[in-house]
Amino acid sequence: MTQTVQLPLWLFILIVVFAAVTALSHFLLPSVRWFFRRRLERAVERLNKRLTRPIEPFKLARRHDMIQRLIYDPEVSQEIVNYARSNGVPENVAFQKAREYAREIVPRFSAFAYFSFGIRLARLLTNTVYRVETAVTNESTFAALPRDATVVFIMNHRSNMDYMLVTYLAARSSALSYAVGEWARVWPLSTLIRSMGAYFIRRRSRGALYRKVLARYVQMATTGGVTQAFYPEGGLSLTGALQPPKVGLLSYVVEGFDPEGERDIIFVPVAINYDRILEDRVLIAAGERGDRRFGARITVVVGFVLRKIWRRMRGRDTRFGTAAVTFGDPLSLRRTGADVPVSDLSEMLMDRIAQAMPVLTVPLIARVMLQAKGPLSEAELLAKVAATLEQMPLRNRVPKPDVLPDRVARATARLKKRGVISEDAQGLQIAAGQEPVLAFYANSIAHFPSEDAAPAAEIAASAGS
Repeated sequence: MTQTVQLPLWLFILIVVFAAVTALSHFLLPSVRWFFRRRLERAVERLNKRLTRPIEPFKLARRHDMIQRLIYDPEVSQEIVNYARSNGVPENVAFQKAREYAREIVPRFSAFAYFSFGIRLARLLTNTVYRVETAVTNESTFAALPRDATVVFIMNHRSNMDYMLVTYLAARSSALSYAVGEWARVWPLSTLIRSMGAYFIRRRSRGALYRKVLARYVQMATTGGVTQAFYPEGGLSLTGALQPPKVGLLSYVVEGFDPEGERDIIFVPVAINYDRILEDRVLIAAGERGDRRFGARITVVVGFVLRKIWRRMRGRDTRFGTAAVTFGDPLSLRRTGADVPVSDLSEMLMDRIAQAMPVLTVPLIARVMLQAKGPLSEAELLAKVAATLEQMPLRNRVPKPDVLPDRVARATARLKKRGVISEDAQGLQIAAGQEPVLAFYANSIAHFPSEDAAPAAEIAASAGS
């Protein structure tokens, strides 16, 4: 036992390394993980005291545990058997396919990433690009929702900035979980999005196994009280108008709802509108081609945003006008009835979004210019915009009379700079070939009649811009 053993240096180093790894994995790392886990739990407890709707335990569950729970769910297990039979493969192969789908869908939520980096980034981007305005009743509407209910925001989809805008505005109330399309599955964007609680979906997937895994995840999250955000249109609007709803995710929520359960589901319609959409020409071009292939590269978009941030830091206000968000009237699934057809429910929600749509300066100018019989002077344009605004539902009007002249002048200057409208000795007129651009913005308020309609929520409060 006391004899000297000689070893080659390389073997001695290898033994030391293995011993160190074993000690680290069995003794040190569990303690370190427990230490940081406890610190995280205490931080979340402090954070939950500030939030209107605290972060639910489901959202804080470890991703590995959530994946295991999902793939061993009885309904998913049955679908695995069906997949194996229909495709003539062993059940373990089908099981691995379900695991791949679950790993693709389940997010890796980080409260630190969401409420520190994520919220700050969303605030920086939105206030760099837009002047943000919200309805004065938004906070009271959200605060009045039952604490034990699951909240699902139902939003129209105008721009990829929608994610940042609503995340920022909901920061003081809750942590949102988004369904994100395949466009964002690029590194490092995918890692950031997953850490903020979003989950990826394949919008064109028709496989029964994939749909079952996705459906059960959505239903588990809903039952667990996770605040979610859906875009029922299923993609960005190519015309500027509200699109017919798709019922995929909404049907999963309704199918998994238990009317006798402890949680109601409250749908909150959210109407979003912009004076300028970053991707407008890309969307218009896709609409004219009749496809949904967008040519804009993410590097171009990131570079554009960074230039805007740099100019803002140098004291130059280069914002694109106003971005406005309004909450419509909430809808309780329990009161509506769990047997309501999903198609009817989706139409009801889209109608509430339409009735809450903010009326902004550029859509007003676009409507006036498209209706004009000839060139307009700046005074005539302002008068017609003011008259058109008066015809809008009172509580949907964003620009107030005292700021309307300045807003119209700034918006007109931006449209001239972009080459959308031109000015000569006769006055202002639509530039050649730019009618589709103005129609794109006018369509956002085209559903409002000329006379006063049912009011939505009054927009007045500036959101930190």
